[in-house]
Amino acid sequence: MNSRTTTTDTDTDTNTDIDTPTTTGTRTRCPGTRTPGCACAPRGACGSRTPALREIKRWTVADRIPAESDGISLARSVTDYTRARGKHFLPERMLVRLSGVRQRHAADRPFLDAFLDCMLDKHEGRFRNRSYLALPVLELLMDPRHTAVSADRMATLLVSDVVRFEITAAGGSREGPARGRPGPATLGTRLRHALRFVSQGLGRPDTGGELPSRMTQTPQPRLEDLVDHLPRPPATAAWQWFHLTVQPVHVVHDEYFFIRALQAHEMLFAEAAADMKAVIAALRRGDTEGAVERTDRAAATLGRAAVLFRMVATMRSEQFSAFRQYTLGASAIQSEQYKRFESLCGVPRVPRLHSAAFLNVPAVRAEAEDPGHDTVTRACLDLRGDGAVGPTERDRLDAALGRLEAAHQRWKSAHRGLAARMLGDAHGSGYTDGVPYLTECLGNRLFWQLGCQVPRTRDMP
Repeated sequence: MNSRTTTTDTDTDTNTDIDTPTTTGTRTRCPGTRTPGCACAPRGACGSRTPALREIKRWTVADRIPAESDGISLARSVTDYTRARGKHFLPERMLVRLSGVRQRHAADRPFLDAFLDCMLDKHEGRFRNRSYLALPVLELLMDPRHTAVSADRMATLLVSDVVRFEITAAGGSREGPARGRPGPATLGTRLRHALRFVSQGLGRPDTGGELPSRMTQTPQPRLEDLVDHLPRPPATAAWQWFHLTVQPVHVVHDEYFFIRALQAHEMLFAEAAADMKAVIAALRRGDTEGAVERTDRAAATLGRAAVLFRMVATMRSEQFSAFRQYTLGASAIQSEQYKRFESLCGVPRVPRLHSAAFLNVPAVRAEAEDPGHDTVTRACLDLRGDGAVGPTERDRLDAALGRLEAAHQRWKSAHRGLAARMLGDAHGSGYTDGVPYLTECLGNRLFWQLGCQVPRTRDMP
């Protein structure tokens, strides 16, 4: 068990300010304790008779849970409780009981097992980016057995959920104002970027129909009407778990959309990695036209990822700092999907492969170091050596790779710029140097062995 501070085991706590947890001795009290006018939601989340505690007790004392009970009711109650207090502040006693539930009842319930794997990460001293973002649950939803959707579609659904969350909160949720909801101007900017992302995912970029990509200060009735036009998750039993994949560590309003943005980023890089695999396959069969098409598709995906940075940039740095102090140990440097995309483009240089970037993703590093690991770079070099493509085809392929390289550089620059604004001189949550580390990463190239020319911005399609 780690040294994470928790609330007391008692069912009621001393009144505290919701945004500034107080500390007595070595224990940090819940930032969402029930007081008159408390901002906790839903009702009763801080009391002794919460649905979460009742559900946990039911699963704890039961010798056998009926096979048809998949645990969704338990997970919903725990999620409501967590969003009211923050995962960092859950009572130790509750976490111990949840751990027992997982050991006794989750083996044959994959969604409950994945959910509790994420919920118990801090308690068990293994808090990482993967569990913070509830990726095990999202990945189960993308399994073909559960009405599979593509990674790109999942990203669209995640950001659609951001729009719903923000509009619902602005329309008068039980979430109190002390949580730092954005003002009308900030909300309008955030929704504009989110809607642009969703529109692109639906294949309707920059359109002004039912789902506009650009919006001005829209009257509230229009915002509420907009919710009905957003894409929704599949209406299956498994996809009910989609709504339980935000487990914030604190109670600040913006952490919800921040988690969704990071989840969407993971999905986009999973999509880009799939594109790189398709490019390799196309090159191996001599289909340079197909390779160019999938390379440009990956470049467009990175362009969509940059929109997510603009959405996250609507968060005030003080809001970010309020919950970031409880996310140490979970960092984007641990993203397997990003590193897999990078290693499929070409094996990184030795210093990069031996740096913290790849040491944090040992499985992907092992893939990259495998002598049989194929890459776009290797496939291109083989084509060149075989003389299997003519000058025209080679130029078109090199131009497409250059466009992808340029899109990647723009994405990295946007990431660094956002980090500089949010972090300043602070270290990264993955124990890197923060902004200096991201600055150093600007020198990395995906296709460093091919010598592709990165096109100027005005030459981009």
